[in-house]
Amino acid sequence: MQHNGLLYPVPSPTKFKFLSLRNANLLFLKSLLIYSFYLLILFGFTACSKKNQAGPGTPGRKSGPVSVEIKVVQPELLLNTVSATGTILANEKAEIRPEISGRIIKILFEEGATVQKNKLLVKMNDSDLQAQLKRNEAQAMLLNNDEFQKRKLLEIKAISQDEYDAAKSLMLVNQADKQLLESQIAKTEIYAPFTGKVGLRAVSVGNYVASNTLIATIQQLDPVKIEFDVPEKYSSFIQPGLDINFGIDASDSVFMAKVYAVESAITAETRTLKVRALCSNRANLLNPGTFARVNMILERFPEAIKIPSEAILTVIDGNSVFISKNGKAVTVPVKTGIRTDYEIQITQGLSAGDSLITTGLLQLTNGAPIMVKKQKAESQPAQVKENK
Repeated sequence: MQHNGLLYPVPSPTKFKFLSLRNANLLFLKSLLIYSFYLLILFGFTACSKKNQAGPGTPGRKSGPVSVEIKVVQPELLLNTVSATGTILANEKAEIRPEISGRIIKILFEEGATVQKNKLLVKMNDSDLQAQLKRNEAQAMLLNNDEFQKRKLLEIKAISQDEYDAAKSLMLVNQADKQLLESQIAKTEIYAPFTGKVGLRAVSVGNYVASNTLIATIQQLDPVKIEFDVPEKYSSFIQPGLDINFGIDASDSVFMAKVYAVESAITAETRTLKVRALCSNRANLLNPGTFARVNMILERFPEAIKIPSEAILTVIDGNSVFISKNGKAVTVPVKTGIRTDYEIQITQGLSAGDSLITTGLLQLTNGAPIMVKKQKAESQPAQVKENK
């Protein structure tokens, strides 16, 4: 375009269209920002109004007294017990084995029968040894006569001392041979080492067995031993004479036993102490090898203060509980002792007659008002009272 001799650029239709779209976008963004600002102001007023309606108090906690249950603390008997698993053993056990090789000619016991001490159980062939013994006895007669005659001759100086010493030496050798034969013959007979029950035999009459071959076992079953392990932290409580009780799967009865021996050292691999106890078995209900569940009482506290485990609060600086006092919850620091599956011993902090709060603990603070909805009265009503 030309005006007053000057030339001006004329915008193209495309450029006009671009400028119009840009202005429209800017106008839309401004409107969106203004709308968002008004929404923020509206939400702010709404939140302040709700906060003012909630009123003063602890956020998330109901106003008014907290409904709780209490238990009146009373001294009770508390037993410090420990459980273990063990195995029943025979009081005495021996394996019947021959000391020499030979053929079995007699078996003088019934399998599973009870035999008395020193009863002959097995007889092995000893005919060759008996023959050697007879020969030895025959030689002994000649040698004894020879020694007697030469001793008389020595007395009258008819022979030398050396001739007499040779005769006496032969007689003594013969006597030693006899003792050896008698010892070997004794080994062909096997006797019961104690009164007990013989098990199943592994040989029969006529078998040739080598020395140390297992023939059978014999066990003394009354009384029986119970062997078990206890953790090392209880080792100071385990002493000979301690009473224990145990049960087995084969019977509903509870058996009593008494500790008679304790291992001299802690087992390093398991950090446990091996213990053995004796139990009477006159009814023959207890068999060696049976699994046993052992329980023992280590300590007795006749006047112990114990509370439910859920009533104690564990914090950084120790343990504490809530008690009811003048209609409010009061925090009391406590020291604990023995723990059982459901209860904890309190050694310091609580006294008999205190009203222990057992429920609603998470809603309580020190001095918070409470309302007792239930009282666990485990003692007499006259002893149930609230702390003042």
